[in-house]
Amino acid sequence: MTAMTLNKAKVWIKRGETPVARTLLDAIKAIRGFELPAPKLIYKPLYVAYGALTTTLSEGMRVVWWTPLFKSRLNKVGRSLYLYGGLPYVSGPLQIEMGDRCRVSGKTNFSGRTVARQPPVLKVGDNIDIGWMCSITVGSRVEIGNNVRIAARCFLAGYPGHPLNAEDRAAGLPETDDQVGDIVLEDDVWLATGVSVMAGVRIGKGTIVAAGSVVTRDLPAGVLAGGVPAKVIRPI
Repeated sequence: MTAMTLNKAKVWIKRGETPVARTLLDAIKAIRGFELPAPKLIYKPLYVAYGALTTTLSEGMRVVWWTPLFKSRLNKVGRSLYLYGGLPYVSGPLQIEMGDRCRVSGKTNFSGRTVARQPPVLKVGDNIDIGWMCSITVGSRVEIGNNVRIAARCFLAGYPGHPLNAEDRAAGLPETDDQVGDIVLEDDVWLATGVSVMAGVRIGKGTIVAAGSVVTRDLPAGVLAGGVPAKVIRPI
């Protein structure tokens, strides 16, 4: 049976325009929805055992594999680095310095601009949280101060990776120097879930940026900001 014939048969069954098609559709749904009995007396202990086993394996991998591997890639690392959920991905000629008590999700991506004249630098302070699925791209320099919180899916875009000119993009050329900029998060900044910070931006001490915001310009210290583009909402 060819792929086209098989696809036609699937469409015919899904439409259910004949008694035979409807019968086949009901049978497929019944098979797909089949469930085994799940008495808690049996499965609750199995669930607890599964959780204990996966936690033990994850902690073991963190201690003997993920953390030592990641440390070997860093130019400077402080005390009590804590990785969770895997090994962060690092690409490009990026120099990374991390302070004490940094907590980093294993689903984080760090990248450095490959055509930079000097190696890009990411400097991370003390007591930092970098959450799940964050991406930090460093064109020249990104500085993260002390006690900063970066929630899940945040994006620090120090360089775009592609030029504005369509012909240059099609030719595979890199971004131009004017598209690159430093990013600075001063002490105590909190980026809520899904915040994007563009190149050339500085966010002042203690400022909080609301979820889903896009920061295209500097923000002062001690404010709540939000929106696309992000604007000051009120002082904190």
